Amino acid sequence: MNIDEDFGSLKDEEVLFASLEKPALFRVLMARYEKAFLRKAKSVVYREEDAEDVVQDAFTKIYFNANKFKKRPGIQFKSWAYKILVNTAINKYHQLKKRRGVEFSDALMYEETLESNENLVAAADAKMIVADAISKLPAESQKLLTSYYIQDKSYRDIATEEKMTTAALKMKLFRAKRLFKKILNDNLYN
Repeated sequence: MNIDEDFGSLKDEEVLFASLEKPALFRVLMARYEKAFLRKAKSVVYREEDAEDVVQDAFTKIYFNANKFKKRPGIQFKSWAYKILVNTAINKYHQLKKRRGVEFSDALMYEETLESNENLVAAADAKMIVADAISKLPAESQKLLTSYYIQDKSYRDIATEEKMTTAALKMKLFRAKRLFKKILNDNLYN
């Protein structure tokens, strides 16, 4: 049985969860992401050997935290895995800097790269939080908020599609926003 052929067509999430039963399947995910992970890790820690350590640590964390991954609308395995990788790489950089007093030829460029990576992590966090809150809304509220704020449709276009007056739409959007804020606050502070 060739694992890559038998499971290579499965989605990342399916492979991840199947690997909990058969750990050898995790090799499929490693093959899919190893090169890209190495490139990203090297952009943070710069040395190939350190990047390899980061990738190995990230894959270990991904595997041992697989049961924490929850498939939600707008959240893919890839973004979750990259968040783990970038956090691992940033931590490794700070360890190296303390332990060896690592000097980089262009510290300003590195700091900009690090800040950019931290911004990516923050954006991924925000996207997961918003997607989770939206997924907890009633279907009609999800649709209206998505149409107006994400798809950037006008009141008139949405009202026409939903067969309601603009005034009714505005009221429903107001209520949906209020519920979204409540859910978001509950998620952040509980």
